Amino acid sequence: MTDRVYAAVDLGGTKIAGALATAEGQVVAEERALTLSHEGPGAVIKRIWDLVQALAARAGTRPAALGMGVPGLVDLRAGVTRFLPNLPTQWRDVPVRDLLAPRVGCPVYLLNDVRTATLGELTYGHGRTANTMAFFALGTGIGGGIVVERRLRLGPLGAAGELGHQTIVPDGPLCGCGNRGCLEALASGPAIAAEGVRLLLSGQAPRLHDLVEGDPGRVTPREMARAAEAGDSAVHEALVRVFGYVGIAVANIAVILHPDLVVLGGGVAEVGALLTDTVRQTLRERVGMFPVDGIRVERSALGDRAGLLGAVALAAQGGPFGREYEG
Repeated sequence: MTDRVYAAVDLGGTKIAGALATAEGQVVAEERALTLSHEGPGAVIKRIWDLVQALAARAGTRPAALGMGVPGLVDLRAGVTRFLPNLPTQWRDVPVRDLLAPRVGCPVYLLNDVRTATLGELTYGHGRTANTMAFFALGTGIGGGIVVERRLRLGPLGAAGELGHQTIVPDGPLCGCGNRGCLEALASGPAIAAEGVRLLLSGQAPRLHDLVEGDPGRVTPREMARAAEAGDSAVHEALVRVFGYVGIAVANIAVILHPDLVVLGGGVAEVGALLTDTVRQTLRERVGMFPVDGIRVERSALGDRAGLLGAVALAAQGGPFGREYEG
């Protein structure tokens, strides 16, 4: 192996994805491990180290730096996690960089996982041809990231770009963040599935009933999209309504940033054309100040690898305050 390689880690609540790759995004080794977060931060950090060691052994080379996406708030300069809401102990004030860097023998850079995915899309995905873009990660929650003049905008706490927590419906459903009517409370995967379960149990979704064999636990946005395509009009109406909320969120970003590109990622984006078509239509209907034909709305080119590849870029470009970044 002659090219310099970089380690990438995407830390999730249930699994850790790791890779070694070149700065061009060519993956030379890849591994996954269970997070087992109940064992605490120390055990998880050791597991990450073991994962990187295994990758280096497979590739026959050591990484020049390690980039790591984490699900929550990070002190970017200190490499300390401040608040990872979905992990036990919430990883408050864990000095991840100082614990991990001596073990892996290279610089370690941390960034919020969705901002990391945004960086992946900017560097290796649709964003390669964009100057200004917004990234929506539509999944169990809704996160986001913003790029202006090809620079990831992070803000003083690394929290800029929380697109899922803009208010869409005043006095709407309570969100986990404490606000009401956030996009996340209305259009996350669980919120969509909950409406599908309601329609299933009330007898308004016969096609969905057949697809999941009557099991409410199997209802997902993807199954709902299949049911809508098969003729469940109530399910179709529900999805269009929810995806219209996403379109309103995109329209809000459009009038603030006028981006070249909006990327929709995460598991919900896998429903495909019904989402993107509804968002594009809503964008046209909601923005009257200027033409929106030049704003591309695309599904992620990288899918569930956006975060991992973003961590490669994070390492290769010298962390969140490297030459390609602005705080």
